Amino acid sequence: MAQTFEQALADFSPGLPFAVALSGGADSTALLVACARRWPGQVRAVHIHHGLQAAADGFEAHCRALCLALGVPLAVRRVQAGHAPGQSPEDAARQARYAALAEAVQSEWPEVRDVALAQHADDQVETLLIALSRGAGLPGLASMPMYWQRQGLNWHRPCLAVPGAALREWLHSQGQRWVDDPSNADEKFTRNRIRARVLPALAEALPAFRETFARSAAHAAQAQEVLNEVAAQDLAQVCVPPRILALQQLSRARQVLVLRHWLKQHHATTPSTAQLHELLDQVAACTTRGHRLHLKVGQGFVVRAGACLSYLA
Repeated sequence: MAQTFEQALADFSPGLPFAVALSGGADSTALLVACARRWPGQVRAVHIHHGLQAAADGFEAHCRALCLALGVPLAVRRVQAGHAPGQSPEDAARQARYAALAEAVQSEWPEVRDVALAQHADDQVETLLIALSRGAGLPGLASMPMYWQRQGLNWHRPCLAVPGAALREWLHSQGQRWVDDPSNADEKFTRNRIRARVLPALAEALPAFRETFARSAAHAAQAQEVLNEVAAQDLAQVCVPPRILALQQLSRARQVLVLRHWLKQHHATTPSTAQLHELLDQVAACTTRGHRLHLKVGQGFVVRAGACLSYLA
């Protein structure tokens, strides 16, 4: 069920003090203003300046003025996110943004352990639709979690059940300004096309789509948790690095799970579906000592090292 912004804030219980990621847009502006009022003196803000467009300096100026008015300490970090071959610029920017957020929080305020992000229900729907359009598995269909841990910090998305329009209505009711990112209107980006064309059609055809899509994402996330437990148990049996003979004793479906888990947890890489199926075929063919295996996976290579698989970054 969709929440009001007030309900979402009432349910949000971060450790104090905490930080808010502030872009200067409507969503993060609403989150910062509301949090600063509810927890005066306990909120910090981090603004990431991407330098990707001329308007970026204006975003920073808005954030500085807002934080000055609210009495909220602000840290600004500038990033230039180049993307690797096969990686989207958006994904590169997202990874650089999270790394910069974590660095800013941990260096500026060592006592802070919690960070709040302003993604909302429309962002969740867009993420799910993008995952569907790419033929994603359960990790993609699970979309964005409301809470997770990374880089020694607790990350929160308290507005994930709140429609984006509700945040803007709240800002209007408070007489609060924000800045609009002009790139959000550029429909060369898939997410922007979904926002401009698909969400209005869904709202007309399926008025409850935000709640039902979120429920499906939650079911996918729950199922993925179970699969992660199975994968961890299987990896403990086949060992790290994985023993080829032990892998071959598993069904192909469980080999998929354990290899994905090994690559993600121990080497921070995710194979494509095609790479993973080729790897499974190669593992099945390893029936003699002389069989060589050297396969591109993610940003590195899976190779055979005697009786085991190894990963070369």
